[in-house]
Amino acid sequence: MKILIFTEGTALMHASARYVSREERVKQSSSKSDDVKNFRNYIPNGNAVLKIQNWKNQGAEIYYLTSSTTPKKVDDTCFVLRKYNFPDHQNLLFRKENEAYKDVAEQLMPAIFIEDDCESIGGEIEMTYPHIHSELQKKIHSIIVKEFAGIDHLPSDIKNLKTFK
Repeated sequence: MKILIFTEGTALMHASARYVSREERVKQSSSKSDDVKNFRNYIPNGNAVLKIQNWKNQGAEIYYLTSSTTPKKVDDTCFVLRKYNFPDHQNLLFRKENEAYKDVAEQLMPAIFIEDDCESIGGEIEMTYPHIHSELQKKIHSIIVKEFAGIDHLPSDIKNLKTFK
């Protein structure tokens, strides 16, 4: 079973977000400060690594989707995934020229797609799942979390994750 997880705002966050509330993290992200733009210094959001490793241990194939599109920023995100021992860190997907997030997700066709609500950048219009073709949406279980709230609250058991609302 393939699980696709959005990186920035869902599994990862900017370093200055570590000791502040979720609401403050959203404000920081909206500011587009240098810290927010420095993907190489991003950190795991909560216990994301442990949660994802648990799903991997149950047989899931883990894939990540980054907002990065330039080779340097994609490399920076890959560096962070590797640095913090995210399982399957090499499975980092990104948009290529003229691609939208939905195109990447549709090509992979994960069983489960986890992304945040994109609060700091405009909400649903910026999300991935709502733009996936409706026939394909029926085959993907979407889990939307609050931006910067992390994934710690999601079920550890994959069977329960497949039905989580």
